[in-house]
Amino acid sequence: MANSERTFITIKPDGVQRGLVGDIIKRFEQKGFRLVAMKLVQASEEHLKQHSIDLKDRPFFPGLVKDMNSGPIVAMVWEGLNVVKTGRVMLGETNPADSKPGTIRGDFCIQVGRSIIHGNDSVKSAEKEISLWFQPEELVEYKSCCYDWIYE
Repeated sequence: MANSERTFITIKPDGVQRGLVGDIIKRFEQKGFRLVAMKLVQASEEHLKQHSIDLKDRPFFPGLVKDMNSGPIVAMVWEGLNVVKTGRVMLGETNPADSKPGTIRGDFCIQVGRSIIHGNDSVKSAEKEISLWFQPEELVEYKSCCYDWIYE
């Protein structure tokens, strides 16, 4: 399919615990993106360290891993035209105080340490994270009945 860029989106433990999973999924669906994989998982500390390996030298790295390991997360793969860039806009700024109303963080978050969601900043990082969290056979291929109503 033409518009098949993919991104990895994670609803963090604070988002899961607050019952925001459905609201977040709804926003991506309403935008017109297609869900191709999803699972609820309690990730191991080692898996989370591997996920955030590029941040390992940052002072907040241990706290980030601890936070992500504090409860289950929802790991998802979304597909669509410019989904990486658009997904980041939908998430809002990393600091919720800088996020505009209408974004996920702008509507649901107050502090950086409780930002409820993670999304990729590039296609390359999306590919890396998708392969870390999902096996190829877990990515479901299908054409949504809405496809022709979303894309020209």
